[in-house]
Amino acid sequence: MMTDTPDSVTMVPIERVEVLNSRDRNMKVFEEIVENIRTIGLKKPITVTERDGADGKPAFLLVCGEGRLNAFRLLGETHIPALVVNVSDEDALIMSLAENIARRGHRPLEILADIELLLAREYTIDDIIKNTGLSQKYVRDIVFLLEKGEERLIEAVQHGTIPLTTALEIARAKNDDDDLGDMLEEAYKTGQLKGHQITDAKRLIEKRREKGPKSATRPKLPNSAHSLVKTYQKEVARQHKMVLKAEHAQQQLLLVVQGLKSLFADEHFVTLLRAEGLDSLPKYLADRVEIV
Repeated sequence: MMTDTPDSVTMVPIERVEVLNSRDRNMKVFEEIVENIRTIGLKKPITVTERDGADGKPAFLLVCGEGRLNAFRLLGETHIPALVVNVSDEDALIMSLAENIARRGHRPLEILADIELLLAREYTIDDIIKNTGLSQKYVRDIVFLLEKGEERLIEAVQHGTIPLTTALEIARAKNDDDDLGDMLEEAYKTGQLKGHQITDAKRLIEKRREKGPKSATRPKLPNSAHSLVKTYQKEVARQHKMVLKAEHAQQQLLLVVQGLKSLFADEHFVTLLRAEGLDSLPKYLADRVEIV
């Protein structure tokens, strides 16, 4: 993987940048990014890698900086400063995962998903720690739970139901009531578990005993860059279909409004409606038709 920083910054067309590993963003954080860029400009360029576009013109895969890219797009910019690196599709994805884990405001479940993808690509624990900035203990504990297949415990940790230390103790404990009961009691006494967490932990242990450590709620992760691209393309197609439906509905509404305008311009039609007590419209529709 290439890690050297390019010597110069290139202005790349925003419309030619493809986001391969798109993420949901915390809107408060995103609004801060937009406001900062609007006020003082872009302090750090995005990172992209160049590819040949379908039309023969240069295109770019986004490696780092989706929030900055979206902010520039929202502000009406057509080009954005970028560092262009020469990496493979696989390395671009790995760099994107590492950057996502390391950034502030990340979602814990996204960290879990990204660690899984890095492990699937034969990254070692030390590699993950080095590239993400996560603590050694956190990564090793999460990897331990992953290797044990303890998805229910991991989800509970990420949702704040139980702390990581308690999840590790449950995973390492024997599955008998006395052992687990003693462990929960000790966790409560030492302050690891507080209030309703005891009840939540007992429910979690019971569900884990009945249905196993695997979770039925967490979606299966793509296991390759190719499948991730397919997932992305499928989502783009779904959203494009929604846009087309919205445009179709808008066109139908315009036809209805135009028809109503023509009818209300007919004095005889209005007189007939008035005679029947039907000469008023809902305000939002009347405003569109411009009926006084």
